[in-house]
Amino acid sequence: MKSKFFGLELCLLVMILFGTSCANIKDIAYMQDAGNAAKIHASYEQSITLKPDDKVLILVNCRDPQIAAIFNPIYYNRRIAGAETLSGGYLPTSSYASENVTSYTVDSNGDITFPILGKVHVEGLRREEVASTIQQKLVESNQVKDPVVMVEFTNLGVSVLGEVKNPGRFRLDKDRFTILDAISVAGDLTIYGDRHNLTVVRKGPEGDIFYKMDLTSGQNIYASPAFFLQQGDVVYVTPNKKRAGDSSVNGNTVKSASFWVSVASFLTSVAVLVNNIIK
Repeated sequence: MKSKFFGLELCLLVMILFGTSCANIKDIAYMQDAGNAAKIHASYEQSITLKPDDKVLILVNCRDPQIAAIFNPIYYNRRIAGAETLSGGYLPTSSYASENVTSYTVDSNGDITFPILGKVHVEGLRREEVASTIQQKLVESNQVKDPVVMVEFTNLGVSVLGEVKNPGRFRLDKDRFTILDAISVAGDLTIYGDRHNLTVVRKGPEGDIFYKMDLTSGQNIYASPAFFLQQGDVVYVTPNKKRAGDSSVNGNTVKSASFWVSVASFLTSVAVLVNNIIK
């Protein structure tokens, strides 16, 4: 009889341990079918393009620094150290960039007002296209013979919310910023993040657009129109059932692990008590 109750105790403990501590790898691992995903990637490859209210930093260089100063008056009149940018140029440090003294804001018509040139339409253009447009206009207007134009985005970012380690707003630091980049800068999903149910919210011309994504499927990730993020996107990671079950007032419901651990402890105690009585 003693061995019977001991077997019952052992069985209950094993069931609880395996039921509460062992997660299904299919619910955790990313891109489980990634072998076929690369073929889809190229068809959706895209760079960030400018929209109204975006800010851009535009610097013009040429052989004659006095001519360049006309187009970069504040940049050349301030002695502030610079940091190398992704494009190989130099971008002022954060103390300088935070003042937005040389940033151009895209207006509601998609234009910026550039020195001498006046209105320049930049909406829908990539960073290198903005540089090429400014360079061409400078040459055509006989303002500068040999201009080199550098363009950097200054205020573009995405927000990552929900079950990630470091939620917040993050700067877009390159022209092609993917959902995987966003997850990386946010410190990855917590163990409570539902990898089958990630949402990207994007502002469209007629309202917000919601894209659902399953991180366990490489096909689903790479085929999504939201794989490459745009400025202003909001990434939301939904809590999984485990987190939802633990979010009650006392955190001890039939859906929570703590509840079943308590049940196991109680049944084990009963089994031991009965076993001692029988002895």
